[in-house]
Amino acid sequence: MKSISQYVTAAALLLCSVLPSFAQTDDNQSVVRRRNSNERTKDNAPAGPVVTDRMQAFYEDDGQSVSDADRQWMRVIYRQLDLNNDKNAPLYYPDEPVDGQENLFRIIMRLLANNQLAAYEYLDGREVFTDQYRVKVRDILDRFHILYTDAKSSSEKNPRFVIEESDVPANEVLSYYIIERWEYDTRNNRLRPRIEAICPVLHRSGDFGGEAIRYPMFWVKFSDIRPWLAQQQIFTSDDNNLPSSNYDDFFNLTMYDGEIYKTRNLKNKSMLQLYPDDDARKHAQDSIQQSLDNFEKKLWVPSREEVIAAREARERAERGDTTSVAEKTKTADKAVRSSKRSTKRSSAAKKVKEPKQQKAKPASNATRSVRNRRR
Repeated sequence: MKSISQYVTAAALLLCSVLPSFAQTDDNQSVVRRRNSNERTKDNAPAGPVVTDRMQAFYEDDGQSVSDADRQWMRVIYRQLDLNNDKNAPLYYPDEPVDGQENLFRIIMRLLANNQLAAYEYLDGREVFTDQYRVKVRDILDRFHILYTDAKSSSEKNPRFVIEESDVPANEVLSYYIIERWEYDTRNNRLRPRIEAICPVLHRSGDFGGEAIRYPMFWVKFSDIRPWLAQQQIFTSDDNNLPSSNYDDFFNLTMYDGEIYKTRNLKNKSMLQLYPDDDARKHAQDSIQQSLDNFEKKLWVPSREEVIAAREARERAERGDTTSVAEKTKTADKAVRSSKRSTKRSSAAKKVKEPKQQKAKPASNATRSVRNRRR
């Protein structure tokens, strides 16, 4: 049997034979070491958060796995998001990058410059997101006069550009166009909107001033940009100074306020073309939004209580009574409580304490037994 010293000697010899292979620094040998974050972040590496293929596939498959057989109804809505509206302000501010905070347009331009995002041609109502209608980033930059330089690692197959922060026209993008797909899913029995694409709109005035002209720049698919939007925290309220949401939640939870400027129709006409009158166009927009909000309510048979409440509301409207049932119930409850309190006070005042009557002890007429009498 081998002793313990022999095992220790054999292990030492094996370790000595392995260590020189890692210690040598000749041309034929390589040193294995861990790179720190500064070494991993090179000049040619893309800035911003890193998105893996798994994250990209997760956001692309979200909502796409539902088959057309489960989609029994769908309507495509085009909306315009005015950034002067307070609800849409998180898309514009901060206009300059501050503490890692970027607005939506700067994120889009950074991804386009790094060749991480595809842009598609803006077509008036005929948006097709295929490679045939994909536009080159260089053409976009030249068309809208955005200064740029080619990156060091740029090539024909992988074109990349360097755009200075001051050259990004983020202050001129004052609105966005979005495409909503309202789909009714019979598998989940619900209607929900899904953002399909986003288009930044550039507002530029002429050389002699005047009213700004709108220039729709390009379309980007929302599923392509979602992984980066989910990692950008934003402020949604002035009362809370902590970033409590992100851009992905902002769009999926419909936290924005957009005006309907077009719906997909056979004639491919906008709301302005269909309704030239302002009042008629506003009425049509409200009617479309109301039909979307009430779509799910029309799918189910109302309960008995809902029918009675709707009938009472209709009767009150005919009589001109604007008092709601809740207000009447609240008033009646107050009246009942006040009457109960007054009844208790009156009954307490009438009550008078009466002196307690002592019960008279019964006279003891019983005679003592002669048998038990002490002698």
